[in-house]
Amino acid sequence: MRALYAARRLTDNAQHRELEGRVALVTGVTRRAGIGAAIAKELARAGAQLFLACFRTYDQGQSWGLEPGETDDLLDELRALSAVSALDLDLSLPSAPRELVERAVARFGRLDILVNNAAHWEAGGLDEVDAAQLDRHYAVNTRATVLLCREFAQHAPEHGPGRIINITSGQGEGPMPGELAYVVTKAALDALTLTLSAELAHRNITVNAIDPGPTDTGWISAEQRVALAGTISSPDATARVVRMLAGEAAAHVTGRVIRVKPGRDAGLDALRAPAYTDDRMHGSR
Repeated sequence: MRALYAARRLTDNAQHRELEGRVALVTGVTRRAGIGAAIAKELARAGAQLFLACFRTYDQGQSWGLEPGETDDLLDELRALSAVSALDLDLSLPSAPRELVERAVARFGRLDILVNNAAHWEAGGLDEVDAAQLDRHYAVNTRATVLLCREFAQHAPEHGPGRIINITSGQGEGPMPGELAYVVTKAALDALTLTLSAELAHRNITVNAIDPGPTDTGWISAEQRVALAGTISSPDATARVVRMLAGEAAAHVTGRVIRVKPGRDAGLDALRAPAYTDDRMHGSR
């Protein structure tokens, strides 16, 4: 009987560490309250080794800010869960995706999972948008994501299994006035996910996307939190879906965009109300 209980415990532990031996590259892991941090923690708890991309300069310049030592404290928390390395890198640089992947492979010897979470956001509707703003968004939200997928595919195990998970923002679900450059450059990820899933199917690499919906990463005021109760998601909710897609249970799920949106219609309507501020960016760089 004791042997049976011991075997069950071993099985449970194995299930809880289902990504043991896998290496995950996650971008946009800078803020402790961010979606990237929640994803990194969830993958680490599942046993994955992590190579993380952060970009302190970007978050320091945003309204939500970055506390002194916040990123280092986050990395220390993650290292208590698994083997973790990180690189502070500006993904808007054309050479950054290749450098990031090569550094990750040099550190761990392989790559099995890519989570494209980093994003660039600025407010700006039709009257404010210009070529420079469009280019800043495109460089991170679209170009860097595509190039990271390419570099990952070139370094992933030849016959897989491999996982690419893109974090999108639901631009096809409803209008997002006042953030035009962000909308058009993030919307491209839904189309990328579908086409890339077909291109990489023969490699046993799945490609999926997650739309977190409005997510509380620290930008919501106390008044908004009360008004939007039950309609706002948490970073942990998205992280759990990432873990599922990264595991063996999702081996045959590809080309999908998964919406993580509790009460999404009510939440989006409230966020579009006049009292809403533009500080809705849920990712980080």
